Amino acid sequence: MAKVAIVILNWNGQKMLAKYLPNVVEYSRQDAEIWVADNNSSDQSMLLLETQFPHVKTIVLEQNFGFAEGYNRALEQIEAEYYVLLNSDVEVAHHWLTPLIEFMDSHPQVAACQPKLLAEYDKDMFEYAGACGGFLDKFGYPFCRGRIFETVERDNGQYDYQQEVLWATGACMMIRAKDYWEAGGLDGRFFAHSEEIDLCWRLRLMGRKIYCIPESEVYHVGGGTLPKSNPMKTFLNFRNNLTMLYKNLSDKELSHVMRVRWFLDYLAAFEMLILKRNLGDFKAIFKARRAFQAWKHDFDEDRKKIQENRVEEKIPQVFDCSILWQYYARGKKLFSNCTIRY
Repeated sequence: MAKVAIVILNWNGQKMLAKYLPNVVEYSRQDAEIWVADNNSSDQSMLLLETQFPHVKTIVLEQNFGFAEGYNRALEQIEAEYYVLLNSDVEVAHHWLTPLIEFMDSHPQVAACQPKLLAEYDKDMFEYAGACGGFLDKFGYPFCRGRIFETVERDNGQYDYQQEVLWATGACMMIRAKDYWEAGGLDGRFFAHSEEIDLCWRLRLMGRKIYCIPESEVYHVGGGTLPKSNPMKTFLNFRNNLTMLYKNLSDKELSHVMRVRWFLDYLAAFEMLILKRNLGDFKAIFKARRAFQAWKHDFDEDRKKIQENRVEEKIPQVFDCSILWQYYARGKKLFSNCTIRY
C-alpha cells in the first residue's frame, strides 16, 4: 500500500493536464503515487496520459459522476494511507508535499489538511477557492483566512501559521483514507460544490481535526469547469449549502438558521435581479430552494446518523456571528479585521 496517493479527477481537462501535470510529476513522484481518474472525458485526455505520462496511473469511469461521486468511485480503487485530492488546474511548488506529510504523521488526531492556496495568475494573492483555510458563520456562509465573499487578500505572510479550520479546500486536500471512509466520503448527491465543506464538517462533529499548513504552497487557476457567474454553479452552491446545513446543524440550531436563510436567500435573489441585472442567477436561487425542499427528506437518515455520532456540541470554527453583517454593515472585508476570533 502506498503512503500517499495524489488523485486528480479529470473531465475534459486535457489542456490543464498538459500544463500542470508535468509539475506535479516532477515535484511529487518521489513521495507519492500519482493517479488521474477520468470522468468519461470526450477530449483527448486519456491519449495525452498514455503518450506523455506513462508512469501516471489511471482510472477510467464509465460516466461523468461529478466531483463528489467521481472521487468516491476512484478512491475505492486506490489503497493508500493518505489521499491528496488535487484539481487538474493546480501548480505545485517544490517540496509542497513534505510539510503536509510530516504534519499528518505527527498529529494523529487530524483527519485532513490543506496547503496555502495562492492564485496561479498572481502568486502573491490568495485564491478564492480555499485561501488559507475555511470557516463558516452561523448561517452557513463559507469564508477563509484570506478571502471573504469577493474580497481576496494579498498574501503578506499574515496567515503564515498553522491553524485549525473547519474545512480544507477540495482543490488541494490531504486526508487520511481511514477518516475519509469512516465519515462516508464525499456526498455524491451534491455532484459538485460544498461537498468538501460537508465532509470536513462531518469529520469535525466526529471529533476529528482539520488544519491549514501554510509551509506548503500551491497555485490554483480556479473556475476551470464552470465560470464564476454560471447559473448552474449558483444553483449547486445554494442547493448544496442548504443541504449541508440540514445534515449537520444541531436540532437546537436548525429551525432558526433555516428561517433566516429563507429570508437571506430570497434577498440575494432579488439583489441579483435588481442590482446586478442577472436573471440567470435570480432564477437559479429560486430553483435551488425548490430543489432543496424537494429532496431534503432524502437526507433524513444521514442527518440522524450524523447527530448520533456527534461528539462535539459546538464547533468553534463555525462562528457564532454573521459574516454578512461583518462584511456589509461593519465594512470588515478582511479576515484579520473581523471580530470573529476564538
